[in-house]
Amino acid sequence: MLSNQTSWRKANLTCKIAIDNLEKAELLQGGDLLRQRKTTKESLAQTSSTITESLMGISRMMAQQVQQSEEAMQTLVNSSRTILDASEEFKSMSGTIQLGRKLITKYNRRELTDKLLIFLALALFLATVLYIVKKRLFPFL
Repeated sequence: MLSNQTSWRKANLTCKIAIDNLEKAELLQGGDLLRQRKTTKESLAQTSSTITESLMGISRMMAQQVQQSEEAMQTLVNSSRTILDASEEFKSMSGTIQLGRKLITKYNRRELTDKLLIFLALALFLATVLYIVKKRLFPFL
């Protein structure tokens, strides 16, 4: 929009300078007043049509810039929505991961407890077997 505004100002300034130069040249030439007026009117009409065309071109460029800005805004809205959806999904996955970590820790503790109980049961079994063997083989001890 700034570039369009700048180009519009440049076109306006260029036209003003052209009109000033044309008027200056007419004043320096002198000559027939009727001819000068006719020439001045023609040149003014030509200049005004040129300015009008320039302004129409600038207006079209500004409309294109506005349309591009709208498209960019829509793209940003869509990508923001996608990012928010992904963020919500990551939050729910984070909760699931936390629950999984708690369960794995719990199962590791149970595994350790089970190993300890199996070792104690094996020790008790072996102690019982040794006691029975001792009583059968050495009844006097």
